[in-house]
Amino acid sequence: MKNDAITSRDVDFAKWYTDVVTAAHLAAYSSVKGCMVIEPNGYAIWEKMTKILDDKFKELGHVNVAMPLLIPEGLLKKEGELVEGFAPEVAWVTHGGLKELEERLCIRPTSETLFCDYYKDHIKSYRDLPKLYNQWCSVVRWEKETRPFLRSREIFWQEGHTAHETASEAEAETRKMMDVYRWFFHEILAIPSVNGIKTEKEKFSGAEYTLTNEALMYNGVALQAGTSHYFGQKFAKAYDVKFLNKEQKLEYVYQTSWGTTTRMIGGLIMVHSDDYGLVLPPRIAPKQVVIIPIGKDDSIKELANKYSEELNKNNIVSYVDGSEKSPGFKFAEAEVNGIPVRIEIGSRDLEKGIITFARRDTREKIEVSKDTDIVSYTKELLDTIQKDMYDRAVVRRDKLTFEAHNLDEMTKILDTQPGFIHAMWCGDVKCEEKIKEIHGCKSRCILENAEKIDDKCVCCGKEAKHHVIWDIQY
Repeated sequence: MKNDAITSRDVDFAKWYTDVVTAAHLAAYSSVKGCMVIEPNGYAIWEKMTKILDDKFKELGHVNVAMPLLIPEGLLKKEGELVEGFAPEVAWVTHGGLKELEERLCIRPTSETLFCDYYKDHIKSYRDLPKLYNQWCSVVRWEKETRPFLRSREIFWQEGHTAHETASEAEAETRKMMDVYRWFFHEILAIPSVNGIKTEKEKFSGAEYTLTNEALMYNGVALQAGTSHYFGQKFAKAYDVKFLNKEQKLEYVYQTSWGTTTRMIGGLIMVHSDDYGLVLPPRIAPKQVVIIPIGKDDSIKELANKYSEELNKNNIVSYVDGSEKSPGFKFAEAEVNGIPVRIEIGSRDLEKGIITFARRDTREKIEVSKDTDIVSYTKELLDTIQKDMYDRAVVRRDKLTFEAHNLDEMTKILDTQPGFIHAMWCGDVKCEEKIKEIHGCKSRCILENAEKIDDKCVCCGKEAKHHVIWDIQY
């Protein structure tokens, strides 16, 4: 039975999204306009994301640090492109208590300036390099339109900031971290994504270039799911971050930054969830299995507890719902919260020597012998669910992937159904701006080393230079 609290996603996708966020208790609106309360269910997903990514970062040699929340205005202004790019979104602190500050302090929209200010005092020699730093924090950007997880004024994220001896080292770092985000989306979130390079117009302010990880949502709208920026020496020159190289000459460091945010939770919802609530891939689900005993027979409760203990011992996060709620309510609650596997144990089934498994992704019920190796069977089922969810997302993405050879074709596609549109581009920003007039369609990324699908720019018809994916975005 469909959850009455959730609008059908095929009727009103935007309303469906907020209904799932609310029904699954992922986030709530707060009295601070544009900011959300991340509720326990939502924060548990973020915690698991941070744990998996943090372990990966540390495996690659990164360490965590914490920079200040506030940036003096003078420090922010040292890198002109960065200031220009973020100026419309910056929140300012003008008073300390009752006293007006001599210099305004901005609440960090990003932390490049703070890291550079630190590096200039703590990098003296090539022996101090590389600096492979990351921080988990929140930043503030004064967004006009907000939506839980996708766009809010306070953003929870991680931002990596590294400094290197050579350009080749820094560029290798930029690409390596982009591959980490792609791995995380494909292998953990079961979301297929595309890596590419941002156009000059869409790159991060102050970067030499920006690499991006782009994912397609169920409704065909794109989500920027992670970015990695190569700065070269631009920030180092602005903030005077020098080191003594191996030839005993002063040189500016080469820098990168890379990050991803709680937008990933929004992506999870919009790719996998349905009209019954949240659907989570097993590898990111904080709770992977719920066991529901049906009836008051002590032997049923004992078996439920035994199964749960065995699963948890084998690193499958399981719990028994022993609450006083009705079985139907428990089923619906587990379903709306996206628990990947539900195990139902009832007296009638036990008399027949069976228990029932229910898959959240397909809502299929499977009867198995109560003597089944519960650990092996559950592990195999979770792996199957993970793979099936990814495969379905690939099918959906491919169904919503198109080619366009002129503006009329691009317009017709976007008038009908947004999606990834492969089209050639001459490289002129005027054509990029012209395409944006079609429902706000933007370049998502330039596909590096991709085959041409045409010799002419989709907009002006002149010689094409780049194979680009276009789409409207969140």
